[in-house]
Amino acid sequence: MSQAALDAALAALPIILLAGVAAAIASFVLTPLAIRLAPRLGAIDEPGAERRVHQRPIPRSGGLAVVAAFVGVGVAGLLVNELFHFVPALRAVRFQQLVGLFAGVAIGGLLGYLDDRLQLRARWQFVSQLILAGVALMAGVLIDNMVNPLGGPSIVFGPAAAMAVTTLWIVGMINSANFIDGLDGLLAGVAVIAALTLAFNSLFVEPIQPVVALLCVLLAGALLGFLPYNFHPARTFLGTGGVFAIGYALAVLSVLGTAKVAVALLVLGVPIIDTFWIIIRRLSERRSPFSPDRGHFHHRLLDLGLSHRQAVLTIYAVGVVLAVLSLALSGRGQLSAFLIIVVVGGLTLYLVTRRAQGALDRRSYPDDGPPEEGPA
Repeated sequence: MSQAALDAALAALPIILLAGVAAAIASFVLTPLAIRLAPRLGAIDEPGAERRVHQRPIPRSGGLAVVAAFVGVGVAGLLVNELFHFVPALRAVRFQQLVGLFAGVAIGGLLGYLDDRLQLRARWQFVSQLILAGVALMAGVLIDNMVNPLGGPSIVFGPAAAMAVTTLWIVGMINSANFIDGLDGLLAGVAVIAALTLAFNSLFVEPIQPVVALLCVLLAGALLGFLPYNFHPARTFLGTGGVFAIGYALAVLSVLGTAKVAVALLVLGVPIIDTFWIIIRRLSERRSPFSPDRGHFHHRLLDLGLSHRQAVLTIYAVGVVLAVLSLALSGRGQLSAFLIIVVVGGLTLYLVTRRAQGALDRRSYPDDGPPEEGPA
């Protein structure tokens, strides 16, 4: 990193950290309000389903506080920056892309809230995800090229292919966020790790992009302010509104700028790999890929005997290791490492599933094992 770039990054750092602190304070203050409003909003998560791990009704309105903190502080901060120019010019981030980011997060929070309130079917959730992808496309957020993991020049996409790849990326990221949102504090913590990694990459890897770093730290701050209410035992959940907003924000932030998609692929390896193999398993069983069950990686960690907090902290630790790896490798190395992790992660998930099932069987039938099947 050149000295000029380092000086520019360090000059922008105080404002970026201040924005993150402001978002954290806003989220910390707004979350109790969201909790109190949950009964009126009709956003209460009732226990009872097999995949649920909580034993009492929990408000599902926490994500609305995260959305309000991220959008409110972000828009206000950018307006102040236009007046006083604390952070360098937008450069790689065009105004319509900023509008697409904040509008998409707000729309995602609204569409997700409707699902929390009305308990919509999976097909309508998918339609909502496509709407969010359309918001990003209209804002000019496009993946028009990617590093070739086999070497050689980058893979360049034409307009139609770029739109298809971007849509797949946004919908896939939202579903990854949805699938990992199964334990208290899990999605929020993993998203904080991912956002801070993207921020570091934007600020300290040339060409530096202070505004992208600012937006990533805003997201991390909004989540950190919410996390004390969401960590086990949770007082509130993100809800579908929070899931949609976080998945969309991470997807768009990873597209803005240079080589961030590869970073996001690696640092979010756990939810992405879990999503990929869960969909493969469900399709092989001739079930809908969106049908709920207890087959996720975090559920298997619980089945192995880990406590709720231990399972969450284990996945945090894996996320941190992948974050460090993403910063240590180049774009091609990041993609190659991700492909390797997909295979290794799939094998690990299979072995964990086998062992977890064995542990469940031993707890259910501690003496003689399961009863033999025979004619009635």
